Amino acid sequence: MEITLRLAAVYNVLWGMVAVLFPVQCFEFFGMQVPLYPQLWQCIGMIVGVYGVGYWLAADNPMVHWPIVLVGFMGKVFGPIGFSMALINEEFPLKFGLNIIFNDLIWWIPFFLILRATLPNNFILNSLSPFKKMYFRFIK
Repeated sequence: MEITLRLAAVYNVLWGMVAVLFPVQCFEFFGMQVPLYPQLWQCIGMIVGVYGVGYWLAADNPMVHWPIVLVGFMGKVFGPIGFSMALINEEFPLKFGLNIIFNDLIWWIPFFLILRATLPNNFILNSLSPFKKMYFRFIK
């Protein structure tokens, strides 16, 4: 678990740096028209890089920091869905899918296995218990 999250952390930080430092070149590489506002791509790079920091921190104890892994896993599921919709609408070229392979798809199984390993100790209902306590404190 730790190695997977450390690798994901390094990958995300590096990918984020490339997107922030070279936004125009990213689009040119994929044969896409450079957007009017490359700052939006830089913002995506920043978000991906921040996920990397989260993965690095979660690697110390994935059993405790499983929500970080869950949020990352969700992004890795929703990213390909969004890409598929853009591909169907002919808004992105197929070559852009390389991003999806390396940013998302290769991480599905490792992240799923980490989450599955945490499930017995941290099932979602258990994670809601502080909210339940707070709720019942207010309705007394």
